[in-house]
Amino acid sequence: MAAAAVVRGLLAGLLALAPCALPAQEHAGHAGHAMHRMHMDATGMVMNANDSELPRDCAEIAAEHRFEVEAGADLAAARPGGTFGYSQHEFRVQPCSRITVTLVNRDRVRHQWMVHGLPRYLYPGGMFHLEAAGGHSMTGTFIVPSDDATYLVHCDMPQHMEKGMKAQLVAGAGAGDLWSVPGISGDRNRSPYLPAGAVPWALAALLAGFGAAALALARGRRQA
Repeated sequence: MAAAAVVRGLLAGLLALAPCALPAQEHAGHAGHAMHRMHMDATGMVMNANDSELPRDCAEIAAEHRFEVEAGADLAAARPGGTFGYSQHEFRVQPCSRITVTLVNRDRVRHQWMVHGLPRYLYPGGMFHLEAAGGHSMTGTFIVPSDDATYLVHCDMPQHMEKGMKAQLVAGAGAGDLWSVPGISGDRNRSPYLPAGAVPWALAALLAGFGAAALALARGRRQA
């Protein structure tokens, strides 16, 4: 009986200690993310920031690049069918460069500036992510590898990319333009909408066509 009581006591002690071991494992898992500096507050979020760890194929930082990117609905006015836009849709950098981006949100809704295709051993999910709440800005830094590559940049909020918030980050010579980047490449599906300000010109051209046709018809009748 005494031996059984001792065994029960040991089991109870082990069960009591087991939950204490879990937080240590979770903390160790998060230690890897500390290097990538995830920051979140009421104004927005930065995910997978990295300003110091070099990609495996880079011996040193080749260049420093800084971009301030505005995001808002008014930036899409010149694009047929556009609802949102960036102030800049193409970013050219050197391979192995350190890039600092400030996203300035001019709207009341959230906007993002995300890069895809980065090395996964350095950036979980292969991405760098900025998000700014309405009326706020957010800044983050990341380092690109040595490849000549074209990286997708976009806002991942529902339908924001499809409605104009798409860009490309070109490292070195790049790898060709991405499709449907405003001001850079054509849409995969052409929008049926006319550009802003085109309606008056279209109506004027239509009326001029009718006038020319009527004049030609009148002349033909007189000659007959």
